[in-house]
Amino acid sequence: MTERRDFIKKSLLGGAGIAVAGMSMSAKSYGKIIGANDRMHLSVIGIRGQGTNHINQFCKLKDSRNVVIKTLCDADENTWSEKVKLVQDQTGDKPGTAYDMRKVFEDPEIDAVSFATPNHWHALGAIWAAQAGKNVFVEKPASHNIYEGRKMIEAARKYNVIMQVGFQNRSIANVMEAMKFLHEGGIGEVYMARGLCYKPRNSFGIVKDSMPPAGLHYDLWLGPAPYRAYNEKRGHYNWHWHWDTGNGDTGNQGPHQFDVARWGLNKNEHPVSVYSTGGIYGMTPSECSQETPNTQTSVFKYNDGKVLEFETRGRYTNGESSLGIQIGNMFYGTDGYMEVDGSTWKAFRKSEKEPFAQSTKEKAPASSGSNVLAAPGGAEHYANFLDAIRKSDRYALNCDIREGFYSSALPAMANISYRLGRSLNFMGEYEKFANDSEADTMLSRPSRPPYVVPDQV
Repeated sequence: MTERRDFIKKSLLGGAGIAVAGMSMSAKSYGKIIGANDRMHLSVIGIRGQGTNHINQFCKLKDSRNVVIKTLCDADENTWSEKVKLVQDQTGDKPGTAYDMRKVFEDPEIDAVSFATPNHWHALGAIWAAQAGKNVFVEKPASHNIYEGRKMIEAARKYNVIMQVGFQNRSIANVMEAMKFLHEGGIGEVYMARGLCYKPRNSFGIVKDSMPPAGLHYDLWLGPAPYRAYNEKRGHYNWHWHWDTGNGDTGNQGPHQFDVARWGLNKNEHPVSVYSTGGIYGMTPSECSQETPNTQTSVFKYNDGKVLEFETRGRYTNGESSLGIQIGNMFYGTDGYMEVDGSTWKAFRKSEKEPFAQSTKEKAPASSGSNVLAAPGGAEHYANFLDAIRKSDRYALNCDIREGFYSSALPAMANISYRLGRSLNFMGEYEKFANDSEADTMLSRPSRPPYVVPDQV
């Protein structure tokens, strides 16, 4: 509430909603204010995998949001030609390319950047972008670790930029409806939330270290991660399953459902305790270099006793609940329970077998000129980001960096507990563990110059 009151006060001082002195806005930030009719120039940084989705969603918004992708940036030049063609085929515009994101930040025409890099680059890239006055859309999890997530918030506030986290559920009409139903007491007082991430994955194999392929700027790809020899099985996509660069499926798919669980509990704070256990099953170190668990159960408790449970299953499994959920959530209240599977939800009263409430929103028809966008989990979240930039209002975001940070901190805490093999108590006010210096060292990571997340952003 304090942040909101301060924002309103500063806005009133500005008359038209932009108070340069009141907001302590730098000349650079003031110069980046975008008018309603100005074309917005973007760069997508990290263009494989989810980066392709970023490209597609921003291309959909070319006309309705007057936006163009000016530059594609990836440390692997082998990705460029295909993705340049992807943009050109959809929009008629041919973007430029860069392998070093710092070149993007130097471009005065770039208004905003979106990050779909490996997790270990999220924080430093977002901080550098903020320091350059660029607005930021960053994929989940917001950061690789808790310390870096806090620094992202500090950078967004200090440089007065819009910073959205890619928790797309926050912009899906049916999920928003479900959360409103919960918060208004639809199943009584919600005392427990459960998140599910059931994604069976086979071994991806093991190979010897080798030279990086031509076109891959390997030192840049590693960036803030510790230096190690190149290995194909620790590179593209497989970086998810190694601690230096990823967070396992608990911190890959998991953050989406962690976010919905925390949202449903209405918790804008850290939990006070966490315990996580599990392991790697169905494969051995001799056949796969995976470090992160493929099976993991995590339990969090909040100060008022409410519980958040999370389960990751990476092998053969059934779904759960009447919806057969594999990627989704369940909520338990004093008067019943709710199931959320993608954009579908059902609520059951006490022990009744038929739902008494369920999702009602219909998918909007596609319209390039409309403010209502189709495809749940699609362009809405990206449109919300662009609209907030136009308004110069972070409170217009569906998932501001602060919101994204609290949800991203949950899998990070779970992984610390898992790696240490014990329950941990957390002091949210200080963002430290209670009397546990070993756990505290895992809130951040050693720096590798020049790719250093600064203490003072």
